[in-house]
Amino acid sequence: MNNILEETKFIMKKYNIKANKNLGQNFLISQDVVDAIIDSSNINKEDLVIEIGPGLGTLTKFLLEKAGKVICIELDNKMIEILNDRFEFYNNIEIINKDILKTDLNNIIRKEKLNSNIKNVKIVANLPYYITTPIIMKLIEDKLEIESITVMIQKEVADRLIEIPGGKNTGAITYSIYYYCTSEKVLEVENDSFIPEPEVTSEVIKLNIRKNPLFDIENKDLMFDIIKKSFMQRRKTLLNALLNSNIINNKQEGISILEKLNLDVNIRAEKLTLQDFAKLAKEINNK
Repeated sequence: MNNILEETKFIMKKYNIKANKNLGQNFLISQDVVDAIIDSSNINKEDLVIEIGPGLGTLTKFLLEKAGKVICIELDNKMIEILNDRFEFYNNIEIINKDILKTDLNNIIRKEKLNSNIKNVKIVANLPYYITTPIIMKLIEDKLEIESITVMIQKEVADRLIEIPGGKNTGAITYSIYYYCTSEKVLEVENDSFIPEPEVTSEVIKLNIRKNPLFDIENKDLMFDIIKKSFMQRRKTLLNALLNSNIINNKQEGISILEKLNLDVNIRAEKLTLQDFAKLAKEINNK
């Protein structure tokens, strides 16, 4: 018998819950997937786990058994009621009713480290597909004191996140992830692991935050701006994308820079390595 499935059905019936499509809710019902997420997160009693979008608390239940403390950040008021009821007698949980994109995670982490024996912070989440990229970028760009991010997301996005820059699945976000993290695929998740079933396949990935970025970049903000704008026009050559985005003043200037860097003038953005973009940003900044 699938205990998680029966438990999920019971909770949904008790609280008259239906998955909210606007919030991208699909409830996980696979014990194997839960086990894979918990195992790959490598959680112990010295860890604070921040769970984003816990929903009915399927993962939460197992995180509480492993972690020193779990902080759940949940936007849906109906889920808050369920989480409060379900984990009423646990003393290592805190539930925050807030939008993760408007939550000061640095402040939360600072307070926990100051007032407890927590040594490491790990993020675990089954993220809504429609808002995956903004959440991941917030976790990366806020420079949080975290060790890892273990998430279940849409497979297409997951493959882009964990790709090596220049690979077939490369997107703009690939470079940011590669700069700040090492990454790994944990598990591909079939549609029938959820109710209701999503229309797309999911994947669990783990991002391990680098203690130091891959290498020093003089003009990091400029570099990531160039990457972002280049991929907004990824069907065009890099040269035309730079020109259309007003990153360079004219075509000849762009040709001169690309030739200096030994890059083909007809190259497209997805073929560049992170180091290529770093050198490109340096040359453009020095113009």
